[in-house]
Amino acid sequence: MSTIKIRSIQLKDNVMLARAIRDVLIEMGVPKVGTAYEDEALDVMFETYDFTGKEYFVIEENEKILGGAGIAPLEEADSSGVCELQKMYFLPQARGRGVGFDVMQKCLDFAKKQGYTHCYLETMPYMEAARKLYRKVGFESLEKPMGNTGHYSCQEWMIKEL
Repeated sequence: MSTIKIRSIQLKDNVMLARAIRDVLIEMGVPKVGTAYEDEALDVMFETYDFTGKEYFVIEENEKILGGAGIAPLEEADSSGVCELQKMYFLPQARGRGVGFDVMQKCLDFAKKQGYTHCYLETMPYMEAARKLYRKVGFESLEKPMGNTGHYSCQEWMIKEL
């Protein structure tokens, strides 16, 4: 029997994680420009999150990375108390198993421990399952984007008080 593990990213995860995230983005029909797909960080996730105030959690099953999610300060935010839930994507075999909720809780717990007061995220309107999960944990829709994520193709913005 396999067991899904949620753990902090390691250097060895970079290639498999980048492939998993890009596969999900292609599956969902997300534009390749103005989204996480073209982020330089996608190929060096361990190095990107290896700083104070940042953390990325991977989902692993049978030594295969099925996705993950991370927390980092929101770039160019009006307040240093705002973090961003980033790159939360899961391959189909991880979906519907409660993993999204669990990894999001780990991210939000980390954010609180770091002293963040709000968590922001960006998504696509047609990612209905993700948006339902975000609302379930208390994220609320915003009228316009915050900060500068570089993801100008994302059309849904949400925030949660921590």
